[in-house]
Amino acid sequence: MSNDPLLQPYQLKHLTLRNRIIVTSHEPAYPEDGMPKERYRAYTVERAKGGVAMTMTAGSAAVSKDSPPVFNNLLAYKDEIVPWVREMTDAVHEEGAAIMIQLTHLGRRTRWDKGDWLPVVAPSHHREAAHRAFPKKLEDWDIERIIKDFADAAERMKAGGMDGVELEAYGHLIDQFASPLTNELEGHYGGPLENRIRFCLDVFKAIRERVGDDFILGVRYTADECLPGGTGKAEGIEISRRLRDSGLIDYLNVIRGHIDTDPGLTDVIPIQGMANSPHLDFAGEIRAATKFPTFHAAKIPDVATARHAIAAGKVDMVGMTRAHMTDPHIVRKIIEKREDDIRPCVGANYCLDRIYQGGMAFCIHNAATGREETMPHVLRKADIRRKVVVVGTGPAGLEAARVAAERGHEVIVFEAASDPGGQIRLTAQSERRREMISIIDWRMAQCEKYGVTFHFNTWAEAEAIIAERPDVVIIATGGLPHTEVLTKGNDLVVSSWDVISGTVKPGSNVLVFDDAGDHAGLQAAEFLAKAGAKVEIMTPDRSFAPEVMAMNLVPYMRSLQKLDVTFTVTFRLESAEKSGNRIIANVGSDYGGVSKQRLVDQIVVNHGTIPLDELYFELKPLSSNLGEISYDQLLKGEPQSVIRNREGTFQLFRIGDAVAARNTHAAIYDGLRIAKDL
Repeated sequence: MSNDPLLQPYQLKHLTLRNRIIVTSHEPAYPEDGMPKERYRAYTVERAKGGVAMTMTAGSAAVSKDSPPVFNNLLAYKDEIVPWVREMTDAVHEEGAAIMIQLTHLGRRTRWDKGDWLPVVAPSHHREAAHRAFPKKLEDWDIERIIKDFADAAERMKAGGMDGVELEAYGHLIDQFASPLTNELEGHYGGPLENRIRFCLDVFKAIRERVGDDFILGVRYTADECLPGGTGKAEGIEISRRLRDSGLIDYLNVIRGHIDTDPGLTDVIPIQGMANSPHLDFAGEIRAATKFPTFHAAKIPDVATARHAIAAGKVDMVGMTRAHMTDPHIVRKIIEKREDDIRPCVGANYCLDRIYQGGMAFCIHNAATGREETMPHVLRKADIRRKVVVVGTGPAGLEAARVAAERGHEVIVFEAASDPGGQIRLTAQSERRREMISIIDWRMAQCEKYGVTFHFNTWAEAEAIIAERPDVVIIATGGLPHTEVLTKGNDLVVSSWDVISGTVKPGSNVLVFDDAGDHAGLQAAEFLAKAGAKVEIMTPDRSFAPEVMAMNLVPYMRSLQKLDVTFTVTFRLESAEKSGNRIIANVGSDYGGVSKQRLVDQIVVNHGTIPLDELYFELKPLSSNLGEISYDQLLKGEPQSVIRNREGTFQLFRIGDAVAARNTHAAIYDGLRIAKDL
């Protein structure tokens, strides 16, 4: 028996949870045709294998046809979902974990041009800023229909073997009823608090009549919207007590904030550079006020914070949801006293930002998450030990070295710099992205654990590589900034890297031409503005920084707007020329017919990188595969067997930005899927 607060069981009604860590409901956008098929099941089961007490799926499953998912959610209003749910729940139960699902009606938090093109509904005509749809104000028959839809969906979930359902209230239809900001109904469901929460209680009543008492029911709701005129803390505590006193539910899952705008959403689910566990004390206040089972999750990325949450009595169950996307085996590693091996969540929010742009949720530095059918979380030992030489210690090179070493290969790494990290070390110089360095620190610790040999301050020459007599050479040398993008005056510009690293002194009137749309452009602009420069960010795109995505953009905007940075979209920097001690920037547009000028003293260009690939091409004719990768074998998870040069003595592979400018996740994915089959 352990004394660790996190490892103590918890009795939730009739359900015994094996520890105090849960994965709260979230939608990774893996469904196929609205069903939790193989990919979805494999992802969910992996967290059960890792030891979590309970995993909650679907954030959130739609209960009605006029609640069309704005990204790829489960469709709980379809009868055909039941057998798919049953396969998933049976597999999770076999691993010893409980499983619940979250149900919702999105109300105004969707769009009318999705799904069946039905009108969006809400208790008012007020549009939600994030999804832009003007809703129809609910009629009595809408309310009756939706209550029945909730009950039908819950009944399907019980038939599918779920241990319970959680209703998603915050930001969705139930919360739109509860908040005075979004409820303009009259009569039974509008006006005073008692009426505004009646819809929630009527839904629970209808569900409980269908599923009985031996089924867990909970609600994830906001107890403080943090909005003028909205549900405040005092009213939120009263709502909490009324939910408890209803006798219809078994726990509260507490949220603070609002999600109708990108900034609001980001405050509810903070990203890197923002405070950890910002709402934990508030959840503790709700638990103290209600004396009722209380769950909570919001940027609780590490075991120490989770342990404090339980030990201090803040909550009964602590959610580590994004952390389990990064490492699904957190609990198993706690039990085995291997907490140092836990892959840390860095709060990059690549997972959530991707789904809000219509993609699948992937972790920025665990490429196996969401790919459990083809990518391993636990590496198997290689049949034959080989000698692997890796050049470069950015995320691609370190991932390849880590994976190869853990599989039992002898691994030697060359790095020209004095420290590992590549572009991540550069980006981590920004205070808001400092957590990114954990991607490197964790891999270095794992490499050292498995005996990788490092040669820093060593410019790898072909002769030195060959002298190692390797079986495999992996080139992960990254790239250098590409600034040669103008028709004239390329010698007058500096790169975003030059600014971030401090290599060049900030100007006083600066044009940042961002044609890559990634973090480096905004980081450079922020650095310059904080140094006192007047800064204009210009992009030829119709929106700036599209690669940064919505939630990651929020902290930059809060900073850059305060610093009075100017944002210019749909214009392209075409050329530059000297004018005394200043620079004339000639500006055009891809749309044509426009010619402008800017007079500045510094131009910063952010246009991605050009591969640093000389070593690769020098080694290529000496390799057995001539650098070729069989994509068929790569995608099937088979060892590479291409032979194009029978005199070659080693296989040669090129990964990460040494191939082409991409991002951290792509680099790590390259390293994993090449090294896992060596």
